Amino acid sequence: MCGIAGILNSDHHHTPDLRDLENMLTPIRHRGPDDIGIHIQQNVGFGFRRLSIIDVHNGHQPMSNEDGSVWIVFNGEIYNFKELRRDLITKGHVFKTNTDTETIVHLYEDLGTKCVAKLRGMFASYGIPNPERYSVLAIALELNHSSIIRITNNSYSDLKSRVSSRL
Repeated sequence: MCGIAGILNSDHHHTPDLRDLENMLTPIRHRGPDDIGIHIQQNVGFGFRRLSIIDVHNGHQPMSNEDGSVWIVFNGEIYNFKELRRDLITKGHVFKTNTDTETIVHLYEDLGTKCVAKLRGMFASYGIPNPERYSVLAIALELNHSSIIRITNNSYSDLKSRVSSRL
């Protein structure tokens, strides 16, 4: 299982500190020993520890769409991503990887939060920073029940991550 950590500062002009995200990711290395990634954008910072399963060499996260306007961290598996991917390619989307994660990015571009209804699979959570609204859209799916929440404070994927951050 991968590890996700994130910071959302309520002060829209306060950029998260890279060291804080690194400190949050260190104690959850066991959740993703294969890769580490961090993306900071305005008042939002995401960190990711990857356990490589799909597209082992190209699935680095956080991941974005072609122009960098949509970013994602994702932990889970989308069973119908190949079918969704084919449909998105016919609509003109360009993919850099063969991951289910990138499929979510492009589906979100087309459908916004309604993309959740198209996803079939299991996942703990994913987040998409929304700089226009200074918030993070987080979507959690538990079995077949999905919910959408807006995160307004710091968020963490693991208690060890929160304790290490001292935030």
